[in-house]
Formats: sequence, C-alpha cells, structure tokens
Amino acid sequence: MTANTSSHPADTLTTRSSPPACYHCGENCSDELVQFDDKPFCCQGCRMVYEILQSNDMCQFYEIEEKAGVSLKGRKLEQYAWLDDAEVASKILDFNDGRIARVAFHLPQIHCASCIWLLENLYKLAPGIRDSKVNFLRKEAAITYNPNETSLRKIVELLASIGYAPELNMATLEKGERKAYNRRLIYQLGVAGFAFGNIMLLSFPEYLGLSEEEATFRQLFGYINILLALPVFLYSGQDYLKSAWHSLRTWNPGIDVPLALGMTVLFLRSAYEIISGTGAGYMDSLAGLVFFLL
Repeated sequence: MTANTSSHPADTLTTRSSPPACYHCGENCSDELVQFDDKPFCCQGCRMVYEILQSNDMCQFYEIEEKAGVSLKGRKLEQYAWLDDAEVASKILDFNDGRIARVAFHLPQIHCASCIWLLENLYKLAPGIRDSKVNFLRKEAAITYNPNETSLRKIVELLASIGYAPELNMATLEKGERKAYNRRLIYQLGVAGFAFGNIMLLSFPEYLGLSEEEATFRQLFGYINILLALPVFLYSGQDYLKSAWHSLRTWNPGIDVPLALGMTVLFLRSAYEIISGTGAGYMDSLAGLVFFLL
C-alpha cells in the first residue's frame, strides 16, 4: 500500500536541521518531513493513518495520549491473499457460522491507552466489523465481524494499514497451542481468585475492628496472607511484570509499567507492615487487582 504524494497538494517534503517529532508516532522526522494539515509526519505511512482517522472522525486517538501511534517508516504492506483460502481461515478463526465470525490476533505493537481505544473502535473503519475487544496483557485483539460484509483478509489488511500488523504464524495458530496458553491463563486466574477469597476471609479481624483480645491471631493471619499473596504476585501477575520489564528495557513504556509498579509497591509495602507489626497491609487489594486484571 503506497501513497501518491502528487494527489495530496497539502503534502510537502522538506529537510530541517532540527527535525520536529512526528505528530502520529513521535519519532524525529530526520530523514524526511511530510507536512499535511499543518502537522509534521515522519513518513507517508504515518500521514496516511492520520488521514484515515481524520476522515472517520477518530482524531480523539491523539487526545488520549500524544504521539501514541506506531511508526510505519520503512514498512511495506504485506500481501495477505493467502488468507482468502477457506482451509487457512478455518485454522485462524475461533468461530464462524456463516453470519458471525470471531478471530483473535496477537498485536505486539499495542503499548498504550490510545492503542486500545483505536482498536476497540475498528467498527468505525470497516462496516463489517461488529465488535473488537483488546486484552492489553496478552497484546491481543478479539474481533467479531460479519463474513458476508467483510473478510478475514480485509480485516488483517486494515490492521496492517494503521500500524498493527498481526503476527500470523501458522505453527503458532494451531488450536492445541492456543488452548495450552488459555489453560495457563485459567490457572493464573484460579490462583488469584483462591488467594483473593482467602485473604479477605483472614482479614476479617481488621475489617470488623475487633479488640486485641478477639484479634489474637491477627499477626498469624498476616503471615498467612503474605504466603497467599506470593503466588499471586510472582505467578498470576508475572505477565505484567515481564511486560513492564521488557517495556523499560526497550525504552517504550506503556500502561503495563504503572500496573506492575502498583503491584510491586502493594506487595512490598504490605509485607513490611505485616512483618514490622505496624499495619495489616493491603494483600487483599493486591490479590483483587491481579484477579480483575486477568
């Protein structure tokens, strides 16, 4: 997918000594500067995404978080004709009854609230799309659409054109491997739910404000809460911690960083209060946070 700059008189290619940041993705326009609608863009791809959003009245994308777009510099739109094959599509689709189809794509480019907003408003860009939900932790978008109005290929091409090309590797799209991942997620959810319920139960002395005589086991319950919260923090919440660490290492922090930071602070502060005897901690809040995030 290429753009013909001659069809856009507002586009100009210039060079500056101190290049501005791209209005869409935030990268420096060091190689080239594309001016459109009085805004700087680092390449024609970013300019095209802006034009798509503008024509569909979706520029709120830039209000949620500035320069949140994914850079399209140097990228070429792949050919997705192979997705028209019915056998291939059946391996990718989660559900299809001829009227409604559902598919989940892994989109590694998801990194902020603006990405989530844009992907959950895909129906404004393609009439056949009925609904789209984003799982930030898994960087996955679940899309429901009418196969009589659009196709799997068109949806993938739309995602690629706005900077969210899905990872399509047939070896990793087999149902068995996807079920294995879902099984791990269920285990994580189960651990968090079990700990959440039991920590709340053991925290009743604090909830009810019992006297010292009635709260004899308060310290013991606190230590048990630490033991229950450990697998929640290290196992159920590990994907958030890993994602945040990767974001920091690549200098591309997203909303996973404050979530991981909040989980870490909650656990350490609560453990300190319980061990030092200065408070009851917030292990119930930690377990609840992780449970509902999953």
